[in-house]
Amino acid sequence: MIRGSIVALVTPFNESGGVDFDALKRLVDYHITEGTHAIVAVGTTGESATLTHQEDAAVIRAAVEYSAGRIPVIAGAGSNSTSEACQLTEAATKAGANLILSVAPYYNKPPQAGLLAHFRAVADSTDLPIILYNVPGRTVTDIADDTTLELAEVTNIAGIKDATGDLARAQYLLENRPEGFAIYSGDDPTAMELCLLGGDGDISVTANVAPRLMAKMIEAALENRREDAEKMNQKLIGLHSNLFIEPNPMPTKWALAQMGFMRAECRLPLVALTEKGAIAVADACAQAGIQL
Repeated sequence: MIRGSIVALVTPFNESGGVDFDALKRLVDYHITEGTHAIVAVGTTGESATLTHQEDAAVIRAAVEYSAGRIPVIAGAGSNSTSEACQLTEAATKAGANLILSVAPYYNKPPQAGLLAHFRAVADSTDLPIILYNVPGRTVTDIADDTTLELAEVTNIAGIKDATGDLARAQYLLENRPEGFAIYSGDDPTAMELCLLGGDGDISVTANVAPRLMAKMIEAALENRREDAEKMNQKLIGLHSNLFIEPNPMPTKWALAQMGFMRAECRLPLVALTEKGAIAVADACAQAGIQL
């Protein structure tokens, strides 16, 4: 499995509102150059909620093409409908993804038995490794730790992105996981500590804006070089916080636009970053040594 800093990549849009594939190529090349260890295409930060199924597949295919085997591509392919999640997973598999990121079904609040059945069905729809994604702050649904460990016994369920920010829960998973089951942080503020505890990396929003520093920080944490990791993380703390000062990925897209990679537009119902938010993100970028 992948270890390191994995970027939850934004999806750039052009002036007419379609996917900007030229900007997407620039971003993929940038992450490879800067040392990011893997890319998540059309995850939550990639505005998967407002992309069509055809756009999902096109972005995944493009990320695979542009990466040209230089970096693994993980495809976001979740849904609150099990049949739809399976269809998205099959499409992502055909598009050439290396792994699948499958979020807990949102809104309909399935019980743990429903989550077990859902993820087993998704696993049956592909031969690719699957990373579960637990983000109850967005989905309302929480994959219980014991449910995660039961799913970890499924052959191709290979890891979890834990975005709870609860290090006690992460510790429990780390202590009880089967060999080869990866534990990734999905919460930038606590990612360093999770990696120092024995986790496998971070699926990161911050890495969009500071890929090299995030990669080096996570590498230091994985190697248990706490002092080095803490020094680098101190520079990143502002980004960890301020990239969520308004709904994700509005702040991240604004920063990337100032860096010259893409336009800042999100799809409705997300809108432009406010002036107050822009000042906060600019300050965080300066703290991280990023010139806008």
